Amino acid sequence: METIKTFQDLIAVGESESARIQFALTAISEHQNSEDYRTAKDAAQYYNHINPTIMNAQKWIYNALGQKVPDKWAANNKIACRYYYYFVTQSIQYLLGNGVSFSDEATKEKLGKNFDQQIQKLATFAKNSKVGFAFVNLDHIDVFDYLEFVPLYDEDTGALRAGIRFWQIADNKPLMFTLYEEDGLTDYKRTKDGDVQIIRPKHAYKQIVNTTAAGGEEVVAGENYPSFPIVPLYNISKQSELVGNQGTIDAYDLMASALVNNIDDGNLIYWVIKNCGGMDLDDDAKFIEQLKTTHVVHADGDEGAAVDAHTVEAPFEANENALERLRSQLFDDFMALDVTKISAGNTTATQIRSAYEPLNSKTDAFEFEVTSCIQGILDILGIDDVPTYTRSKIVNVQEEVQTILTAAEYLSSEYITSKILTLLGDADKIGDELIKVQDEQMSRFAPTFDGGNNQNEAE
Repeated sequence: METIKTFQDLIAVGESESARIQFALTAISEHQNSEDYRTAKDAAQYYNHINPTIMNAQKWIYNALGQKVPDKWAANNKIACRYYYYFVTQSIQYLLGNGVSFSDEATKEKLGKNFDQQIQKLATFAKNSKVGFAFVNLDHIDVFDYLEFVPLYDEDTGALRAGIRFWQIADNKPLMFTLYEEDGLTDYKRTKDGDVQIIRPKHAYKQIVNTTAAGGEEVVAGENYPSFPIVPLYNISKQSELVGNQGTIDAYDLMASALVNNIDDGNLIYWVIKNCGGMDLDDDAKFIEQLKTTHVVHADGDEGAAVDAHTVEAPFEANENALERLRSQLFDDFMALDVTKISAGNTTATQIRSAYEPLNSKTDAFEFEVTSCIQGILDILGIDDVPTYTRSKIVNVQEEVQTILTAAEYLSSEYITSKILTLLGDADKIGDELIKVQDEQMSRFAPTFDGGNNQNEAE
């Protein structure tokens, strides 16, 4: 049974620095040995196009003694698809690719110039590791992955109340870790010999620094945030995207590798050795080894030994059909958009909208989690605003424009202008065009004056 540390466990340790250090080291160790941590590590590998299952795949044969041994001569290609990366990226970019918008332009400035990039990075952490963490760091946002951060939740409320970030660039280098609490943070370093040093004692998140007469800096005051300044972003159902999908990805990669292996091995070749009934399994193995290494075999002619090569055609069509079924299954399981099915120019708007439905449903659920995270960040900073998002879609422009024009008598000119310009990819021109529309309307109904006398008045 796995054990985890909580906020209450941290409080129970007290103020003893040695006890707090031991608590942190134990919490890191338990975190790295957890099932969620192992899943997060696997997901990070799949995201980086490394399939640990296919990389560890080995072909086996049985020798003359009946022992299972590695087949050193059979082709063993290891092909890892990029689908997991594609699905995760598509889901994130669909929601966040156009950035996060706010009603107040100043809000974005308060969150830092790289806020959009950080939120996308945070979303990637959440998709792979089930959760990522946003740290409100003065004038910008830092983000932590589950692979480098131990969350300490409140046992009663489930709220994140403290945490430990840790990193180590190599096994022979020091382990660095920081304990984040509501009343400040403390920096530590464990050296190669196991000694732990306090790099910086507990200090406030916000500090006022004055320049001394000698030109140095002096901390004169400190202030913390009104609540714990680290906010979690959870993936849907608080699970990694890899959970429930790894088996299908592995099956696809194994099938693709097997297809290439069959080609490398010259389809499925088997040999008939005539007049050599005295050969045993060990002799057979040596025969195959000689063929693989020299491509030559010696046999006596006439009534003596002879060898014939026979082939069994690999079921390429069946393998390709299986691959296509697995591919389709992956798109269904990940609720992803298969752009190849709607890229044709004759695809109707209705067909396109239908193709987007699974991705929309999944994105709606993830949008709720992203909004909750961003709202938590805004609350810490005392900002009253609400995030909004713009999803980019493939559309049949001609059909969509025609639909709008058909309903034009029931729509305002401002709405028509905005929708058509958006469809044409000119959303940045909406403001200017709306001003032109308003000016034209004003000029149409404005009275005309001549010498101060209204010519439209009745004679």
